Amino acid sequence: MKQSRKTLKGYWNLDNINYNNAPGVYDVTLFGDASSECMVGSTWRFIPNNNFGNYEITDGSCALGKRYFVWSIPAQESATSYDILLKPTDEKMNSTMNNAGFRLNINYLSENELTFTQTVQVDGKPFTIVMNFSKISE
Repeated sequence: MKQSRKTLKGYWNLDNINYNNAPGVYDVTLFGDASSECMVGSTWRFIPNNNFGNYEITDGSCALGKRYFVWSIPAQESATSYDILLKPTDEKMNSTMNNAGFRLNINYLSENELTFTQTVQVDGKPFTIVMNFSKISE
């Protein structure tokens, strides 16, 4: 996990979002904040020494600006995949959701690529949101 935190360090671009090859068109709001269309192209930053982070939406047709979060990788039994918790905060890192947040699975992490998935329930069935990132810089 310590290596994962180090690898996450830096700036990432959210390249695309898909729905695990599910057919159809979906109206998805991520992190209670913005549509998937607005999130694509956003720049994310993970700072491992204090577990702070942010993402910035730059699509002119969306609500622009930085959003802040605290993140952690909880200890887990499985070494093949693990989760990351993102808790939205304000600029001073105070919780904006009464210390609640979002659990994502880190499906893939390398020096240059990152894939998060989040499985939610739609009509009582699991529905997977896949977010693919590429590293911009440390």
